Amino acid sequence: MNTDIYAEAAIEADPTLPIIRVTRDFHATPAQLAKAHLDPDLYLRWVGPGGIVSRSIVWDARDGGEWRYVSEHDGEEYRFRGCFHTVSDTLIIQTFTYEGMPDDVSLESLRFVDLGDGRTRLEAQSLCESLESRDAWLRSGMETGVVDGYRKLDRLLESGEVTA
Repeated sequence: MNTDIYAEAAIEADPTLPIIRVTRDFHATPAQLAKAHLDPDLYLRWVGPGGIVSRSIVWDARDGGEWRYVSEHDGEEYRFRGCFHTVSDTLIIQTFTYEGMPDDVSLESLRFVDLGDGRTRLEAQSLCESLESRDAWLRSGMETGVVDGYRKLDRLLESGEVTA
């Protein structure tokens, strides 16, 4: 495995708005990254921190579709759900809800920016209900899930299993 390709995700909280921004570069095309986010069999293999096992309940990756999955860790279940608003090879707009905090729905945009030479930058933004809600997400261990998940995605991409 070529570990020098792994970059860390930049996770930033906007100081005045309830927004979290995540930026991360990958050795992949925009279409490969979109597929890794939209194909449930691929997505559930990399999302979240190490030691998590996830399964799909509903997955309809199209404009107006919905998704729901359950992650298990140390005997605990964590349920997530949302709706796809826009689905393309360069942009996904969706809602995101952790069912343990059902009133905290975020609106997420994921942009896949082609950097050339087989590299793509993921620019993600999550608009939360309030600054308090955003800060609760940040305290929840979200950073570990993002960093670990993207490292798993790197390995999945490097294996050649994500074709566009």
